[in-house]
Amino acid sequence: MAMALTCHQLGLKAQIFEAVSEIKPLGVGINLQPNAVRELIDLGLEDLLADIGIQAEEWALFTKSGELVWAEARGLKAGYNWPQYSVHRGQLLMGLLAAVKNRLGNDAVVTNARFTQYKVAGSGVSAKFTAIDGTTYWVNGTLLIGADGIHSQVRNQMHPSQGQPNWGGAVMWRGISEGLPTRTQNSFVLVGSMRQRFICYPISKPDQETGLSKINWIAELTLPTHASATQSDWNSTAEIEDFINPFNHWQFDWIDVPALIKGTDAVYEYPMVDRDPVDKWVDGPIALIGDAAHAMYPVGSNGASQGIVDARVLGAKLKALGMTVEALMAYQATVLPAVNELILRNRGAGPIGILGVIEQREPFQSIDDVINKDEISEFMSAYKKAAGFALSTLNASPKTIED
Repeated sequence: MAMALTCHQLGLKAQIFEAVSEIKPLGVGINLQPNAVRELIDLGLEDLLADIGIQAEEWALFTKSGELVWAEARGLKAGYNWPQYSVHRGQLLMGLLAAVKNRLGNDAVVTNARFTQYKVAGSGVSAKFTAIDGTTYWVNGTLLIGADGIHSQVRNQMHPSQGQPNWGGAVMWRGISEGLPTRTQNSFVLVGSMRQRFICYPISKPDQETGLSKINWIAELTLPTHASATQSDWNSTAEIEDFINPFNHWQFDWIDVPALIKGTDAVYEYPMVDRDPVDKWVDGPIALIGDAAHAMYPVGSNGASQGIVDARVLGAKLKALGMTVEALMAYQATVLPAVNELILRNRGAGPIGILGVIEQREPFQSIDDVINKDEISEFMSAYKKAAGFALSTLNASPKTIED
């Protein structure tokens, strides 16, 4: 969606082909880092974000016994020029879809069109699509941008020997429950260890009568094996009994983990998977963006953000070099090296990896006995730099696409 809106901003014709028959507001909560929020604001979507999102104010990390490891301001509170937003993925998707249809027209989105093959045709590209009833057809264009996720068929053709996504040994269960926000009321909170953790943050404003917000939560366990390890479907449902036992005693005076888990209407199960970095995202007039290019473990709250940034960097290259292979190659040269490093960094648990550092220094009576705040700060700053949202660098950087 961000790619289509960027094309519209540049005066370029674009069309989205979507495999499903109907685009629905599926999913749970996600975070949009300031580097992505900046891009969405530049696309004129500031009101949408303010309407559906919660401005994150804090990122806080606790041990499994509830001892505070680290807390830092986020978004505007940290001094960024743009907020960090926590949003419901489905609401964001439907808002972006409405913007695409409003600006590009209803025919800019074609549903029931599963991509199956591409071939270079003269100075452009032809893409084959298949409908649910088996009907196939080809569409010709100047460029093809594969934004079709971790199971990308565009990537499969570009890299036919890549195999299945890699399972890292952990499984996440996700849900949304009503509850009282904790700490700043707009805090992202993580409790746990390298092998077991719980994350939660609000994705709605508090109800004026009850004070309750919709709280997005994630329960994660490292397991020796798991039946869904190769499925990687965000919408696979599960039962609370499948995973709650290890969390039953995680009750602190500021958060009741089992109560939040039990308060949900639906649980979604997702194995922690990624794709190995590849050395090219471009094949002639075809390019990959988002998870199709660089699916990574969701430990840094930056997967969706990076996909948005991809679209904007690609748009900048299209503006500078036209609808050309050279523009695609320039995009790849700009983004691929750093993001490939980020994929590997996220395998080390990203910013959560500081828990591993602490666990290696057990036993201890207090966190302060084994690690100081300067070491933690340096660890966190290094991740932000790698993920593209280091505060001073981002604030000082020019617009990705100048007016």
